[in-house]
Amino acid sequence: MTVHLEVADGVGTLRLDRPPMNALDVATQDRLKELAEEAARRDDVRAVVIYGGEKVFAAGADIKEMQAMDHTAMVLRARALQDSFTAVARIPKPVVAAVTGYALGGGCELALCADYRIAGENAKLGQPEILLGLIPGAGGTQRLSRLIGPSRAKDLIFTGRQVRADEALMLGLVDRVVPAEEVYEQAHAWAAKLAQGPAIALRAAKEAVDTGLETDIDTGLAVERNWFAGLFATEDRARGMRSFVEEGPGKAKFL
Repeated sequence: MTVHLEVADGVGTLRLDRPPMNALDVATQDRLKELAEEAARRDDVRAVVIYGGEKVFAAGADIKEMQAMDHTAMVLRARALQDSFTAVARIPKPVVAAVTGYALGGGCELALCADYRIAGENAKLGQPEILLGLIPGAGGTQRLSRLIGPSRAKDLIFTGRQVRADEALMLGLVDRVVPAEEVYEQAHAWAAKLAQGPAIALRAAKEAVDTGLETDIDTGLAVERNWFAGLFATEDRARGMRSFVEEGPGKAKFL
């Protein structure tokens, strides 16, 4: 299998495993969707890490496979391609991308599906599809512009240039840069900490933010309002408030 789901301590690691560069061929895309949906369902997975290994995150699509596809074949495949990445973006739990080495094309688009991105000092990110006479097709034109703004996104998409970790941090494309050998450890620690939090409230927060980015503010406020009120029916809310009153802030332990 080219993608594995490994679960420990409430954290599910979606590990890409297609040496040497984790090229995202059709089989890998389909497997990614399958395991992202499994991670979303499983109660023992409370947060997720996306990881490609110590040397490379994902260097993009399998160009040889794509070269053999004509217009009709891609019309039939393009939706499934996007759906595999959307399955990751819609995991209703905190998701962090642990980026080492190249995250280009589809690899960059996969990192964009995470809620938070930790990159190694050796990371290089970009959307080089324009150099093939194409545009990003797995969400890059949409998620990248929402993350770093349209002008910066167009610069990367129009030129196809790669950015190193320090520039990616400056652009807001990644959220933290660490030594390459610490990427997975720090990503897992981020996820493990959130895995101990209130699962339904975390789901609510993610859905409210993501929905708000995709719609008008009135609709976003309505989603926030409904989730906020609904959380008053949860045991986590009762536990959190009781702990605050009796022990002070930040000491609640959630199930």
